[in-house]
Amino acid sequence: MTDRKAELAENLARVEERIAAACAAAGRPREDVTLIVVTKTYPASDVRILHGLGVRDVAENRDQDAAPKAAACADLDLTWHFVGQLQTNKVRSVVGYADVVQSVDRLKLVSSLSAAAERDGRGLGCLIQVALDAEAGGRGDRGGVAPDGIEELAAAIDAAPGLRLDGLMTVAPLVGAYAGRQRAAFDRLMVLSTALRATRPAANMVSAGMSADLEDAIAAGATHVRVGTAVLGVRPKLG
Repeated sequence: MTDRKAELAENLARVEERIAAACAAAGRPREDVTLIVVTKTYPASDVRILHGLGVRDVAENRDQDAAPKAAACADLDLTWHFVGQLQTNKVRSVVGYADVVQSVDRLKLVSSLSAAAERDGRGLGCLIQVALDAEAGGRGDRGGVAPDGIEELAAAIDAAPGLRLDGLMTVAPLVGAYAGRQRAAFDRLMVLSTALRATRPAANMVSAGMSADLEDAIAAGATHVRVGTAVLGVRPKLG
């Protein structure tokens, strides 16, 4: 076993223990929660090692990093999630490899994703990114739509060829009423998810929680957690 494989295996096992313990504490089966490993800034060789260790869901937040990495790993059975703020001029590239876009937060992006998915003959899963720090009718500092904008986006995705509404995503806010209150933020997301599922029961994916707060997300009911640093380590700063 190489040093890097041993390091990733140890980190992955530690994260798995945390997820299992959080599920047990919440009275949830372990299989209720999917681990998505966020591999941003790390090389395709790490993705290959992770695949060998059993990881099947990976995420990226920058197309310029993700596109070549996905191409280099095209032979692996992976589900690729795009989790970053997405500009429309990157949509065609992202649709070429992503299975799920977790950061849908405006109507223009819905139409661009639909056009690209139709052109490529692909079915693309979409999560509406909810900004819990946004004022009504606005968007958050880290992307996302205010809660009052969910229904409009959901209806647009429902009507868009090539797109499938899978659920909701959030990033714990750094400002506003939920700053420093991750559990409360994730509880709020679950309330919004319950309302969405009342009319769209298949949109049952709830993506929340990262390395520092995955336990809070699982306690609230998240179905997917996005973990980078705890698996891959802290990347040294450049320069």
